[in-house]
Order: sequence, then C-alpha cells, then structure tokens
Amino acid sequence: MFLKELSLIHFKSYAEARLEFGPSINCFAGNNGSGKTNLLDAIHYLSLCKSYFNPIDSQNIEHESPFFVIQGLYSTDGREENLYCGVKRGQKKVFKRNGKEYEALAEHIGAFPLVMISPADSELIEGGSESRRRFLDSVISQYDRRYLDQLIRYNRALSQRNSLLKRFSETGQFDKEALEVWNLQLQIAGEPVYEERKKFMEEFVPIFQHYYKQISGSAEKVDLVYESGLHMYSFPEALDRALTRDRAVQHTTAGIHRDDLDFRMNGHPLKKTGSQGQQKSCLLALKLAQFEFLRLRRGDHGTPLLLLDDIHDKLDESRVKKLMQLIGESCFGQVFVTDTHPNRLSAVFRELQIPCRLFQVEKGLVNMVESDDLQPLP
Repeated sequence: MFLKELSLIHFKSYAEARLEFGPSINCFAGNNGSGKTNLLDAIHYLSLCKSYFNPIDSQNIEHESPFFVIQGLYSTDGREENLYCGVKRGQKKVFKRNGKEYEALAEHIGAFPLVMISPADSELIEGGSESRRRFLDSVISQYDRRYLDQLIRYNRALSQRNSLLKRFSETGQFDKEALEVWNLQLQIAGEPVYEERKKFMEEFVPIFQHYYKQISGSAEKVDLVYESGLHMYSFPEALDRALTRDRAVQHTTAGIHRDDLDFRMNGHPLKKTGSQGQQKSCLLALKLAQFEFLRLRRGDHGTPLLLLDDIHDKLDESRVKKLMQLIGESCFGQVFVTDTHPNRLSAVFRELQIPCRLFQVEKGLVNMVESDDLQPLP
C-alpha cells in the first residue's frame, strides 16, 4: 500500500496543493512554520479520520475559509483507492472511500494503517495516563475492529453511569438497580478490551525492547508495564469497591478507562531516571515497534505508512543515520520525513544509497526538487 497523490483545499496553511509521491521515501524540507508538518497531518487524517495534533476539525480549516477538503489516491493490492475527507463549519465531517460515504467513521479505522512519530510524542512519557491509553487503543484499533466496537460501547456506558452518579448527588436518591444496569454494560464491553490489552502487551513489549537496543546500542533494559485495577479484582469487584468513592466524586473511578502504561528503565520509572536522550530513544523505539507490530498483523494486506516529523529534534546525527538505514529497508514501505535542512536529508539518503523524493516547503507552497537543485532556506 502506498499513497500516490495528495490534494488539499483550505487545509491549515494550504489554500490549495497537489503532490505526487514515490513509493519509497518522501522528504519535506522547510523552515519551522512553513507547513511541512501540516502535510503529514493531512495524511494522518486520511488514515485515522482525524488530526494528530488538533482534535477539533473546524480549527484545521484555513483562516476564515468555510471548509477544508483532503483527498488521497492510494495504490493497494494492485488497485487504486480514493479517499475523501471534507469538513464544513458547523456541519458533520464527511468521509468517503471510492465515492461511498461511511455510515460510521469507525468502519474506516485500520483500512489504511499509519504510524506517526513526532516531537509531540513526549506527552506519552511526560503527560497523564489518557495519552498512553490513547496510544494503546490506537494501535489495537488498527488491526482489531471488534476491539474498537467494544471500546465505543464501553465509553457510552461510562457516560451513562457518570450521569447517573451525578443525578444521585443532585437528588439525594440512590437507585442500586439502575446503577447495576450500567455496571453490567461496563463489564460486558470492558472485559474483552482488558483481555486484548493484556494479549497485545505480551506480544508488543519484546518488539519494543528489540528496537530500543538497536537505536541506543546501550545495555540498559527498558520495559513497558501495563497497569490495571483488573489485575487484582474482577470487574464487578472493582466497581463495588469503588462505589463509595464514585458517589462522592460523581464519576466512575474503576475500570479500563483508568488503565495506564509505565515506562521503566533498569526497573525504575523512565520519567524520573532516564536522560533526555534515553527518553527520546525510548519513544522512537515505541513507535517503530508499533509499526512492526502492525506490519506483522497485516501480513500480505499492506505495510503501514510511516510518518517522521522533525526527527532531528529527537536524535543526534549518528542515531538519525541509523534510523534512516533502518527505514531504508524494504520492510518499511512508504515513508514521509520532515526536516528543517533540505541538504541534510539529501546527504543522508545519498550516502546510504536510498532513493527518495524531495519537496521544498515555504509559506504553504510545495515544490518537488532534484537533490542537486536544492536551495538553502532563507
């Protein structure tokens, strides 16, 4: 699977743009704020129906324009596929595949898998548990449609249970039978999610550890631990034990929506003991492991796209070269890379004898250039 063409209208910094990509490595070079990351975000939209950076669709429309459109032409399994994403202010997002609109966006997730690596990934270590659960759910949802369905059902039941807890507080009346209805719905939807998360982590962690060793070349041992209250108690027990607290705070404090991932290095929390370089290498290994896991899961159904945003922000020159050597291997398929220095990108791939297509980005304008024609950015 690879993206042949990308067309944008009024998306972020682009009034209009049309690009044709190569099946291997495609590089976007430009100053900070030139719009190169927005191109990656448009590709992300086509795979996952949303922005990687801003979940509010209307805020991704260019300035005062009334809408944005993103279109992509893909080659997959020997046939062409057209994807369309359109957002008008104040209206529901429209997403189409080969001219047919999806009834639910969840139907599209996993059809065109993608992995994004960005400086914003630091949130996975520095931020709260929600970002780490979102990573977990994003990976599993791209290969397991049932998981995504159960997760949607769980979140709906959770919302209803929280509303009921709030109503108990407002009215001063407690209805145990009404609460148990939603307890059961949480259990029915939540238990399969919990079991799939456990299974995923067993398979994923060794791949993550393998990539960390390749990138860092160091001896420290990294680990990724799945934390859940369901390790100790069954779903009904966990909800029952938390009931008094739930009534006090007026929301549900036990369940899979409280799960977390703990990054560890040599048995200690990475956030506290890992250097900045170790943390960056850990995040990069995490995303490359995500890519490899999805690739293995999909088998002959297509290699995921890999998007690398401002990779020099994460790694020194030697590790960047090692990474580019890795992604130049055939198993990585189509890759999109951004950097602020066009000649730096060109030199790395030329030295490694890896073919790439180069685009220079400036103030929302994109031009494909030959490496010999690259101009220093102002």
